[in-house]
Amino acid sequence: MRSPLCLHGLLGASVLALLSLNVYAATENVAAVGADADMVKRGQYLATAGDCIACHSTPHGKPMAGGLALPTPIGDIIATNITPSKTHGIGNYTLEQFSNALRKGVRADGQRLYPAMPYTSYALVSDDDTKAMYAYFMNGVQAVDAAPTQSTSLPFPFNIRLSMAAWNILFLDSKPFVVDSSKSVEWNRGAYLSRGLAHCSTCHTPRNMMMAENLSKELAGGDVGVWHAPNITSDANSGIGGWSEQELVNYMQTGRATDKGQASGPMAEAVDHSLRHLTPEDLRAIAVYIQSVPAVHDAADSRPVYAWGSAKNELNTIRGMPLPKDLNQMTGPQLYDAHCATCHQASAQGSFDGGLPPLFHNTALGRSNSNNLVMVMLDGIQRQTETEEILMPGFKNALSDQQIATLGIYLIKQYGNPASTVTVDQVKTLRAGGGASNLALLAQVGIAAIAIVILAVLLLFMRRRRRNTPST
Repeated sequence: MRSPLCLHGLLGASVLALLSLNVYAATENVAAVGADADMVKRGQYLATAGDCIACHSTPHGKPMAGGLALPTPIGDIIATNITPSKTHGIGNYTLEQFSNALRKGVRADGQRLYPAMPYTSYALVSDDDTKAMYAYFMNGVQAVDAAPTQSTSLPFPFNIRLSMAAWNILFLDSKPFVVDSSKSVEWNRGAYLSRGLAHCSTCHTPRNMMMAENLSKELAGGDVGVWHAPNITSDANSGIGGWSEQELVNYMQTGRATDKGQASGPMAEAVDHSLRHLTPEDLRAIAVYIQSVPAVHDAADSRPVYAWGSAKNELNTIRGMPLPKDLNQMTGPQLYDAHCATCHQASAQGSFDGGLPPLFHNTALGRSNSNNLVMVMLDGIQRQTETEEILMPGFKNALSDQQIATLGIYLIKQYGNPASTVTVDQVKTLRAGGGASNLALLAQVGIAAIAIVILAVLLLFMRRRRRNTPST
């Protein structure tokens, strides 16, 4: 599940990122692939499952018009216009060109896409579903005849798109999804969606040094920029082994599972833009598949991550105590009383109407990685469902790094996994958008080293050749 990933902290991303702005004369139109209203509708459903709109639309911008900057360890990748505009979008793409972009990571002009567009997942999409998505993008999306105001500009050597050809040889499995006859129809449907269009592994699978998914640890957790996509394998402590199918379905439909956790950050976007629009049957199929993924256990998780803590109230210890002159010296209970207790209540039991969750038995406080807790305190949560608005204010502009760290430590020790913690440096780094990556520098050093080795070999060869050349 998302993503935004999203390589999303990795390339953080979603469906069809970076389809070319370059356009070519079409040799095949929509009518040639037999598009009709039903096909367009099915294509829309599939594009929704792929969460295309999340990456290809800016806040308050036109759908699929591009322009959103997707942060990656090597720089921002700018999502492009994928409307059927013939001047700035993909309106002149043929079905074959669309398929190559979607499933092979190759633009209409032959240039390679970056894996911010998780074509390594979409390679599993069937021919029929690809055709339906093409019909939708050409018929069901409003054309926007404008290019994003900025374009992708990565440092050397990542600005050489041809390098992705070598990466694809190593890491792209271009074979379409193959049904496992030993599994149920429901499991196969869930595997097709989870591993393909829903691209769960893009965010939830760790990456190797080459930024490719480490599939030996499928869904064992990864980073999506400043957010952490947690372990969702079948492990009872580290993953979702203790969740029921219905709880997983509820989470994907609403962004919340009672006494387990709630979605925030990229996962909340995935729920709002994609998962909640899928059929109950497809959501259940995804749940069935995810629960079958081999367990990956983190030794730091000595109990289920949602099982930590209980209702506690320490606010009586600060009654009558004046606030310190230096507000950075405020205690955890003082900060909780000032900023949290009004909504989450004195004992952290959540709001009276159940709209706001308790802070104990909450995965946000039970994980050893506390980045998501910090990000929620900084950015808050704002979601609009079909029936209600879910709002938690962010404290980025109200609390200092020290205050966020103090509050985070207090929340964890009171209601979460006491083995976890929050540091001032961690808050500072996440507030700034994450730590600087050395990936570009390492690549440049590596290329320089290879060049030196090649030059040394050539010089040695030339020297030996001179020695062996008879004098006249």
